[in-house]
Amino acid sequence: MIDIHCHILPGLDDGAKTIEDSLAMARQAVSEGIDTIIATPHHRNGKYDNDRQTVLKAVQHLNEELNLAHIPLTIFPGQETRIHGDFLSGVEEATILPLNESSNYIFVELPSDQVPRYTKQMLFDLQVKGYKPIIVHPERNARLIQEPDSLYQFVQSGAYTQITAASMTGRFGKNIQKFTQQIIEANLTHLIASDAHNTTTRGFCVQHAYQEIEENYGPSMVYYFVENAKFVAEGQMLAADPPEPIKKKKKLFGIFG
Repeated sequence: MIDIHCHILPGLDDGAKTIEDSLAMARQAVSEGIDTIIATPHHRNGKYDNDRQTVLKAVQHLNEELNLAHIPLTIFPGQETRIHGDFLSGVEEATILPLNESSNYIFVELPSDQVPRYTKQMLFDLQVKGYKPIIVHPERNARLIQEPDSLYQFVQSGAYTQITAASMTGRFGKNIQKFTQQIIEANLTHLIASDAHNTTTRGFCVQHAYQEIEENYGPSMVYYFVENAKFVAEGQMLAADPPEPIKKKKKLFGIFG
């Protein structure tokens, strides 16, 4: 199984701090059935900058350490890049790194509480350049929770999305769990990943998430997510059903108000 979003590289962001932390995360990943991870340190989020060469060097070093420790896990390079005005320039200048370097899939992170006005245009421009934007953890964005039609418009226009395993299991609260379910039911997401930062407060919990998905939506949905992660790593086209708007529940008034 492939985990396409993980902060396992040591010392680059708010994920693993040391190589020992990275190895501990690797062991936990293997215990969850993961054999491949795309390492996605934060980039251009106002606190962390990890350009292509920094990531590639760190991935090579971690793969060497995993081999020495006899941990059966392979690390591929990637980034979790915050949307910003110079995003296209970063892509063109090759400081922004597609997932697994050559897949043309690029993570796009939105601020946690807003959606910049230029987001739709930026996602379109990336596609014109031949890239496939993946919006990460939209279920945890406060603005999208309030205005889910924006997410529908992004997906309808060709963007992909990736939800977090812990969102599905309720670790971020009931509201985010419910919105995650609505996103799945409306065909507004294509991938699920751990977004793991450590082995305690932000661990993998992928198996738990897949159990929840199988119970709620059946084994075919689990297969859909597992296969799409593989397709991302290989640079193949993702499976995707036609998106639908999330239906807002009407408030009842009168005696039910």
